[in-house]
Amino acid sequence: MTSQLLADLEWRGLIAQTTDREALTKDLNSKPVKFYIGFDPTAPSLHVGNLVVILVMRRFQLAGHLPIALVGGATGLVGDPSGRNEERTLNDESVVLQWVGNIHNQLSKFLDFKSGKNAAVMANNLDWTKPVSALEFLRDIGKHFSVNQMLAKDSVSSRLESGGISYTEFSYQVLQAFDYLELYRRDNCKLQLGGSDQWGNIVAGLDLIRKVEGGSAHAFTIPLMAKSDGSKFGKTAGGSVWLDAEMTSPYAFYQFWINTDDADVEKYLKVFSFKDHAEIERLIETVKVNPGAREAQRDIARELTSLVHGSDECEKVEAASKALFGQGELKELDEKTLAAALSQLPKVSINKGDVIPTWVDLLTATGVVDSKSAARRIVKENGAYLNNEKIVGEDFAPTKENLIHGRFLVLRKGKRDLASVEIV
Repeated sequence: MTSQLLADLEWRGLIAQTTDREALTKDLNSKPVKFYIGFDPTAPSLHVGNLVVILVMRRFQLAGHLPIALVGGATGLVGDPSGRNEERTLNDESVVLQWVGNIHNQLSKFLDFKSGKNAAVMANNLDWTKPVSALEFLRDIGKHFSVNQMLAKDSVSSRLESGGISYTEFSYQVLQAFDYLELYRRDNCKLQLGGSDQWGNIVAGLDLIRKVEGGSAHAFTIPLMAKSDGSKFGKTAGGSVWLDAEMTSPYAFYQFWINTDDADVEKYLKVFSFKDHAEIERLIETVKVNPGAREAQRDIARELTSLVHGSDECEKVEAASKALFGQGELKELDEKTLAAALSQLPKVSINKGDVIPTWVDLLTATGVVDSKSAARRIVKENGAYLNNEKIVGEDFAPTKENLIHGRFLVLRKGKRDLASVEIV
């Protein structure tokens, strides 16, 4: 399996740059290699953009290699300038520490930390950075870095062109290089993986290992994910798509993948799916033959929702997705799942104790139609539904008995236009 790892990653478009490919292949084929990826705690949760490198990490572990998941308790306090036009907001150490714990919990869903000869381990760069004094760091580490070379790094040069960079963020590449040196020393770690925007920082680590220890190691970067329409991957109208269920509900997470544009499906299947090449090619073909069925989107939504949130949660959100469009019983959905699903729809709220207006008034209030006359026309044309049941009569008004979980109503116009009502 190891011998085929790089070929598989190449096929999936997951290799941006490597150092000596022949030497890397030889090392990967000869024995299990310790490797690491760093994750800075810059938010309470990882997001779907992080999944690209996380799942590559998972592929390396499944091939028999030894993962070190490095959380940046130290670098998270400084801030990585890569891919940014302005300084990061520095967070309090206690906040960063809490986020470090969150990252650990999330990574445990993707990596095996418990069993087998190649169980993953967690490391925190604060453990070796905090005890080092400023003078020690400057004498022992800083002396190996050329300012000219540091200024030439893309992450630095772009910032200098756009308004400047603080010494704090300028020093980030030195800290990341120090991480690689320490893991090389402590764990005989010979490979660092990261996004393609990290190439300069990773190579700086290789140079430091060579200068300080006279040793050699490898760098491997993964292309940054981009959408075909030019918009940023992992962003929706509601903001970032997080891996934390409290920040992005499993239903919203599932819908993110369901809504994948046909032009992006092939790329997403190769990058995110663990299915074999033949099955992925079959799913790609379905997009060409019958795009309306969205089989490929549903497949990847199911695979990733199960991986991130568990198979039980995936079944719940699939049932909710079907029930909203009349293919299941809404009343059978649990309250939390239904609430998450309805939060994605046009909505109107009614105060508890108030009289519930007519269906026509409710639909108009949600903005799904622009007038009461349009709503009445829908009723006349037999296209009006409440909780998936057809309603008749322009004066029909729901009652408390119609409320699902005592607080929700689901309005539907025709087959696909949905809205919700919540009693608050």
